[in-house]
Amino acid sequence: MFELKPLSKQGVQAALQKAERYRLLNEPWQAESICQDVLEIEPENQSALILLILARTDQFASSTGADVTTARELLPRLVGEYEQAYYAGIINERQAMWILERGAAGSGPLAYDVFRRAMENYERAEALRPAGNDDAILRWNTCARAIMRHSHVRPVEREDFLPLLE
Repeated sequence: MFELKPLSKQGVQAALQKAERYRLLNEPWQAESICQDVLEIEPENQSALILLILARTDQFASSTGADVTTARELLPRLVGEYEQAYYAGIINERQAMWILERGAAGSGPLAYDVFRRAMENYERAEALRPAGNDDAILRWNTCARAIMRHSHVRPVEREDFLPLLE
């Protein structure tokens, strides 16, 4: 329908700064669009990929929001095992928070499982982290506190499990 106009290479840094501002203004769809423009001319730009992941996770709770798959599909493009593990944790953590906010039936055990996946990713990232970088530890602690704060966020009890009969 429309042919999108390309950014100039010289405008990439300013565009990324704008994308960050739009995220801070709670306009993640604007940030997502800018990141897509940057990635059209610099497909491996790590800052744009990270901002795009964050902008997509910012939209999990909105009615027009991105789904988890669109955020996860970007992970293999991140350079470095630490970054892949850390941002996989971010995606899971934000998905778990979205599940909690929705509060649907069965959300507690589901949120618990997703928080635990986030924590496993953060543990992998912690083992790979650069010296002095405690981001994965901070995020792991946030997940643990979220689980402890909500009494219904618990694993499924085995005795409560009833298999479907054929």
